[in-house]
Amino acid sequence: MDGSPDFNNDGTVLGGTKGTGITGTPKGETTSPNPPSSLSMARDTPVLRQVSNISLPKTKSGILGTSSNLMNSIVGAGIIGIPYAIRQAGFIVGLLLLLLVAYLTDKSLRVIIELASFHPKLKDLGVLTYEDLMTIPFGRAGNYFVLVNMFILAYGAMVAYLLIIKDTVPVVLRLEVPENQDTNTDGDFWEREFVMLITSLVIVVPLSMMRDMASLAFTSLLSVTADVVLVGFVIAFSPVKSSVSDAGGFGQILADNWINSKLFIGLGVLSTAMACQHSAFIVSGSLENKTAARWAAVTFRSITTSVVLCILLGVAGYLGFLDETRGDILNNFDADSVPANAGRGLLAVTMFFTYPMECFVARHVLVKLLYNGDMDAETVGPDGQVVPEHKWLFGLLGRRERLTLVIYIATLIPALFLNDLGPVLSLTGSLGASCIAYMGPGLVYFGINGDAFLAYTRELLAPHGSSTSTDPQGQIELPVVGDPTATMEQATGNDHASTSRTGKPWWWWVYGFPLWTAIASRGARGTKEFLAALELETGEPLRGPSEDSDEVIGAHTSDYYMSMFFIAFGLVAAVVGVASNIYVQVNNVFFTPT
Repeated sequence: MDGSPDFNNDGTVLGGTKGTGITGTPKGETTSPNPPSSLSMARDTPVLRQVSNISLPKTKSGILGTSSNLMNSIVGAGIIGIPYAIRQAGFIVGLLLLLLVAYLTDKSLRVIIELASFHPKLKDLGVLTYEDLMTIPFGRAGNYFVLVNMFILAYGAMVAYLLIIKDTVPVVLRLEVPENQDTNTDGDFWEREFVMLITSLVIVVPLSMMRDMASLAFTSLLSVTADVVLVGFVIAFSPVKSSVSDAGGFGQILADNWINSKLFIGLGVLSTAMACQHSAFIVSGSLENKTAARWAAVTFRSITTSVVLCILLGVAGYLGFLDETRGDILNNFDADSVPANAGRGLLAVTMFFTYPMECFVARHVLVKLLYNGDMDAETVGPDGQVVPEHKWLFGLLGRRERLTLVIYIATLIPALFLNDLGPVLSLTGSLGASCIAYMGPGLVYFGINGDAFLAYTRELLAPHGSSTSTDPQGQIELPVVGDPTATMEQATGNDHASTSRTGKPWWWWVYGFPLWTAIASRGARGTKEFLAALELETGEPLRGPSEDSDEVIGAHTSDYYMSMFFIAFGLVAAVVGVASNIYVQVNNVFFTPT
């Protein structure tokens, strides 16, 4: 046996229920070995190590299908707001931020999946979710950090999708007054909202009820195709020539609008558009024969295609309407235009197929919080056979269906009363995306590689006669076999790396090394505690794979500095982005002349 988990056809770990094992033991708590379940005893197979306790996909897809799913989670509602983001950030700065966000997205997607699946410490331990990965170094705080922000990001995206459906479908069906283009006043309430309600119930809800994301591979491909056609429409029909001419030429636009004071609002929209880290584990879990190279191929294809589409639509949309660019670029086109309505129809199709992607993420969060990752609610009968859950309402509403309906209703209520897409995208990106897409990958990289990073800092300080603690692990909050004072003696001799009284060079303080070493020390200690708890639970030492293996990816020096940038960039984007949105909304309410 190679130590990697084997799975049954129903997605369960051989010898146990879905993902039997611990799911991130909080610091200060100990674990005890799980008693063998009746299912495992019935199959007479030992329980294998499996950190994540989730229901596994029953169907998988290849690189093309997985790339379509990932790309569909990227170019959802966010792509239609790219022109608005460029307007808020400025033309040149907006495009530069888009390229930066795309690069960071690709890098972070690889970082979190490579840490969970191919790191020497974690490979073959079954780390299958973002929150479980963060739990290993940072305990319960890391778990909640990811889950809360995953839900914020997915929830905001779903509200945005319903808003777009409300903006587009009634116009396409000729149920709105075409003369009035103001989305805050046009149409009767029950025309727009009722159409959104009926169409989403008929199309969105059934798709969201599906169990596995791989089932959406075909619809994702259709959605991506619709996005490509939509971008072509905006390029073809956006009045770029007349708009640029009226503004004094392209050079004048660059001079006047290369940067804008509201750039962090634009960054929030861009972060929402490109953020897909909350879907990364679900998408990668649907990839057949997952390897680091195949996952890299998925991320590269998805991010490259997405950023090209975003640039094309963003430039054409912004140059066509400049300061009049709206959060939903299609609202800038006439409501009675046949080409514009064709574009709206394509956008509606995209939203119908993209909403379920985010619903899967939100449902995953609720399943983790409420049911410890068990979505199927299967039990074991007296004869040892797996018994499906008893569903309500004539067998129609099981656990998965009930949670899906709760999520749908929770997103439907604000979508009925909100009209402006821009602030929804910006706030979602500033808060949820900044934490999930930037801060999270940086924190978890330092956490898992904490001991290696502290060793690296000792090498840096050696020429200066300084040093960090030689014991980054700190006190182990687990029972110690043997001398009961061993733990206290270990803790007594441990000096924190960033508080050593030895003099440090100037760059130590300028580049924030006290913060980075504090994070690394905390993460190294947490990782050691977690793995020690796992050893205690399984009753056998953890023997990781050899680092000579092609499928093992350890720490790299360049990634330490990338992680520093991730954390700093995400923190600034979150704080300034939220503050900018609040300022703009308050200013519009209280200080804008009526």
